[in-house]
Amino acid sequence: MNRHEISWEEVEKNLSFTPEEEAEIQLEMDLIQATIDARKKSNLTQRDLSKKSGIKQPVIARIESRARSPKVSTLMRMLLSMGYTLRVVPINKKDISK
Repeated sequence: MNRHEISWEEVEKNLSFTPEEEAEIQLEMDLIQATIDARKKSNLTQRDLSKKSGIKQPVIARIESRARSPKVSTLMRMLLSMGYTLRVVPINKKDISK
């Protein structure tokens, strides 16, 4: 490894997030995973979803690989085209402080 290259584990050790930031990151990851699960449950490829939603397939791929944070409007377009929606529900405050 080049001396200027560092591993993700090394970078991760130097990151410091508040519990609230960690909860926000986890929520985004959970939303993306739920969207992926909905696509797969609907037996759709990324290309199929692209045709149904009007969102370009490379954009869907970047969202699903977590290379890009999606806008809520983009997630809604993806979900609505598959017959799903988002719901706001209360969370347990203890879950944030884990």
